[in-house]
Amino acid sequence: MIYLIKRSSIYIHHIIMHYLIVICLLTASNLVMTTAWYWHIKPNNYQFPLWRIILISWGIALFEYCLAVPANHLGAHWGIKPFQLKIIQEVVTLVVFTLFAILYLKDEFRLNYLISFGFILGAVYFAFKR
Repeated sequence: MIYLIKRSSIYIHHIIMHYLIVICLLTASNLVMTTAWYWHIKPNNYQFPLWRIILISWGIALFEYCLAVPANHLGAHWGIKPFQLKIIQEVVTLVVFTLFAILYLKDEFRLNYLISFGFILGAVYFAFKR
């Protein structure tokens, strides 16, 4: 009996670690991609011509793919369903973007955004419900 409990806790530990690895890779990926998409809309960055903004953003985005592709590949290999991977990615995107918008872009966070995020978290609950 003790062997089964120990084996079960090791299995649960592996599942948690797999999800944490995927979430960490997706968080790093989203931080890079959010920077690629939005760094240039900060007021003091308007002096760049559009072609330069595009090239800089593409250069930044290359690193995003080096994180997002392994996150999805490993997640699928570890049994996380494609819809679940996408929903995890969307939640991570919202969290990363919120912090980026508040801290870097100096935008305000309003109550209606919080309510909207609450509904999205509800979608996460239903996506992972068995």
